[in-house]
Amino acid sequence: MTNAVQAGTVHFAAGDGAQLEAYLAVPVADAPRGGVVLIHHLPGYDEATREFARTFAVHGYNAVVPNLYSREGGPGISYEDAAAAVRADGGVPDERLIGDVGSAAAYLRSLANSNGKVGVIGYCSGGRQALLAACALDLQAAVNNYGAFVMSDSPASTGLHATSLESRLPGLSCPLLGNFGGDDSYPSPEENARLAEALDKLGKTYDFKTYEGAGHAFFNVNRVSYRAEAAMDAWDRIFEFYKANLS
Repeated sequence: MTNAVQAGTVHFAAGDGAQLEAYLAVPVADAPRGGVVLIHHLPGYDEATREFARTFAVHGYNAVVPNLYSREGGPGISYEDAAAAVRADGGVPDERLIGDVGSAAAYLRSLANSNGKVGVIGYCSGGRQALLAACALDLQAAVNNYGAFVMSDSPASTGLHATSLESRLPGLSCPLLGNFGGDDSYPSPEENARLAEALDKLGKTYDFKTYEGAGHAFFNVNRVSYRAEAAMDAWDRIFEFYKANLS
């Protein structure tokens, strides 16, 4: 671990030519290191997610958070308004997400001290998107924190256009870590069990843990849903997982 980190806004091109805003946090030391792409949750590119990036930098990783709503943003448009516009359209389209995460991974690999290994992690909608990215891109580790609509489509009541990822699972390119709340409805323990069964049939490597007494968003210290014991244990699992796969 290190307390010497640098962090700030960067920009890079997405596959469709759009310029993506992103938040980069890196250790000051020049030793070769792995990278982590953080996918923000549905509420958007917020301070909580940027704090997660700094946490990964403290633990020795180059971490980047691409603003997935960059195209909806711009001068005079708040992050909150951009997030509302994306949600009104049903969320970020899957193919756009794959392209943006791929560009973020390429950016991390272009850094002078990259060891070439990149992992992805997401929370809430970002958890589903982390798995989606790992099924479509060459990544070395993926973490899904309570991402729903993996084994089923999102119901109309959510206003989202998320479709099942079951048909994409054969393409999973790396080990998968999952951290879930036992009291969560999206995803429910039943959906997580169906995902585990599908991964078993495909011979994929995964490690899932369900925290009883925790619901959705148990990582978020700014919400009443925060569960310190579950979050602290899940963080330990994440760091051990990345140490094994990104070093």
